[in-house]
Amino acid sequence: MAIKLVVGGFTLNIISLRAQVGLDEGEGDFNGHIGSVSRGYDEVHGGFGFGDRNGGGVSLLNFAKAFGLVVANSSFPKTEEHLVTFRTSVAATQIDFLLLRKDDKGLCKDCKVIPSENLTTQHKLRVMDLEIKRRKKKRAMDDRPRIRWGSLTPASALEMGEKLMAMGAWDSRGMRRVCGIGRPVALGNREILGVSRPP
Repeated sequence: MAIKLVVGGFTLNIISLRAQVGLDEGEGDFNGHIGSVSRGYDEVHGGFGFGDRNGGGVSLLNFAKAFGLVVANSSFPKTEEHLVTFRTSVAATQIDFLLLRKDDKGLCKDCKVIPSENLTTQHKLRVMDLEIKRRKKKRAMDDRPRIRWGSLTPASALEMGEKLMAMGAWDSRGMRRVCGIGRPVALGNREILGVSRPP
């Protein structure tokens, strides 16, 4: 299953898969266990896993290392019930993992198992909390000086009114007379009120 999530220009690809090996049940456990300690995989394993590492776990960690990923499940200290992803009446293991690009590790604020929710009969729901901050784009107009409307006083308002009357923009009753004189009016307001400098 794959989901493409776009939030404010930031694209997040979420891929969920489960590798199954077609071997006889009697031959052992063929799920990947990354173990509770990072031991040799510090850049991909956060040191907060569960159980003992096996060959499948080594393969998973090598895959993560080769593709610049981190195992998000192992990045946060949790109690056993928030680490175990698969539970039966005889065993509890961590075999389902959430991987994240190493460059995006800072986005992940938490990763845990919801113990009361079962996806299937024995697999537990995993949740990753991501904090995606939307960057504000600077508008082209932000570079231009702006009229300081905050310095408008009754005296400056009268002065602006006299200037507008002199330009013929307004008649004596305060009604707009001519269209298309916005630029001269703005220049007059800048002279009276002043302008701010762009940052």
